[in-house]
Amino acid sequence: MTAAPGAPVPIGEAARRAGVSARMVRHYESLGLLPQVGRTDSGYRQYTEADVHALRFIGRARGLGFSMEEIRELMGLWQNQARASSQVKRIAQAHIDDLAERIAAMQAMQRTLQSLVQCCHGDQRPECPILDDLASTPIATKK
Repeated sequence: MTAAPGAPVPIGEAARRAGVSARMVRHYESLGLLPQVGRTDSGYRQYTEADVHALRFIGRARGLGFSMEEIRELMGLWQNQARASSQVKRIAQAHIDDLAERIAAMQAMQRTLQSLVQCCHGDQRPECPILDDLASTPIATKK
């Protein structure tokens, strides 16, 4: 049973409409990404269309890999009609730069593993360059 258009809905319906889980709705609330929602006399949360729209925004931002802190900042900008789009672009560009770094690191890992797999005979012998490499001196990691 769904509520009439514009009527507040319970958490399960809000989650369904937004394409997220009820658990994630509660998580976003606990992080303060959603304002406190109204409750029925019996204590059940009731979500408005604006809440559902905000949940969709958060879900889409999460799908694009933005961090919760970036989403918090983007939500603030989204809700601020006096914002400058340059602020939004700065956040998105920083995220693109971070993604590019992570992709490059993963591609380097892939190349290393491909090389190791090519060197491994994959037969009954115990010698294995993959395990030898894993057991070698660790590479300094970025902190």
